[in-house]
Amino acid sequence: MSIGNESLWMGLIDRYYSDNQPLKELLLIHSRLVADKALGIADAHPELAVDKGFIEEAAMLHDIGIFLTDAAPIHCFGKYHYICHGYLGAELLLKENLPRHALVAERHTGTGLTLKQILERNLPVPHRDMIPVSTEEKIICFADKFYSKTHPEEEKTVSQAENSLARFGQEGVAVFRQWCEQFL
Repeated sequence: MSIGNESLWMGLIDRYYSDNQPLKELLLIHSRLVADKALGIADAHPELAVDKGFIEEAAMLHDIGIFLTDAAPIHCFGKYHYICHGYLGAELLLKENLPRHALVAERHTGTGLTLKQILERNLPVPHRDMIPVSTEEKIICFADKFYSKTHPEEEKTVSQAENSLARFGQEGVAVFRQWCEQFL
C-alpha cells in the first residue's frame, strides 16, 4: 500500500525510464526496498514525527538520475561517472518542482559528501556540502546503505554496510554507526 503520491513517483520513473526496461525494473526494485526499510524505521520511531508520505516518495525517487551515468553492469549507459547520479537526479527533481525530493537525491551518496571530501578526492560533483540534514533525508540515506543495485534483493547486514562505506574512509562509517544507534 502506497502512502505517498504513487502517481507522482511512478509518472517520473515512467517518463525518464521508458526506453530502458531492465534499468527501470532494477530502479523500482531497489527503490521499493529502500522505501520499505525507511518506512519501517519511521514506524518503529514515532517519536521522530517524520513525514512518511514524503519518505516513500523521496525514497522511490532518490536514484532517479542513474540513467545519466555510465554503469553498464546495471544497464546505465549515460556519460557521467556513477557518483554524479545524486546531483544529476536532484537537477531533474528541481525541474519537476520537487525541491525537498531533490535534496534527498543529492545528499544520499554514501552518508553524504562534504565539500572537504569532494575536494580531497577530486570527485566530479559540484563543490558544496551534500550531507543529509533533515531526519527524513537521514532515514532514506541510511536505508539505502542496506541495498545495492548489483544484488538488488539481498539486504546487507550492518557489518556489510559498514564495510561498503569503509572503502571510502572512516568518516562515513562513523556517521552510519550514529544512525544505527538512532534508527535501529
